[in-house]
Amino acid sequence: MQLNLRPAVQADASTVAEVLCESRQWYLPPMVQTDEEVRRWIADILIPRGDVYVAENQGQVVAMLAISHGESRGWIDQLYVRPGYAGQGIGERLLRVAHSKLKPPVRLYTFQANARARRFYERHGYEAVRFTDGGGNEERSPDVLYERRGVEDAA
Repeated sequence: MQLNLRPAVQADASTVAEVLCESRQWYLPPMVQTDEEVRRWIADILIPRGDVYVAENQGQVVAMLAISHGESRGWIDQLYVRPGYAGQGIGERLLRVAHSKLKPPVRLYTFQANARARRFYERHGYEAVRFTDGGGNEERSPDVLYERRGVEDAA
């Protein structure tokens, strides 16, 4: 696999949306938003805000990462790998990008039911710090807050 990691540009909005929507349909509870609403959000808000990265294989976007910087910590807002590409080290490479750009501690939420994501983050030094009933997310699905305190890259 010839993987290229780079910042997302506006022209990537459609394929970034495909990655997110396909991954969500494959691995997670149903989204509250329609695919079209997700496409508009990515094109109008997420990519223009910056801090979005893509992983390409032979010119095709196969994964995406969105991060943000809080006052006292960094956040991984989105990390999705297109179905069929999971388990090939792509998520790990994007996680390294996040770790290189964010000030620790780094936090993220994932759904409690997403066992694959939970194992991935735990394997890379994240610890569960809070479990919720889902009342704070749009899907109303129980989630877990993870945090990684270390400054070294555990990936």
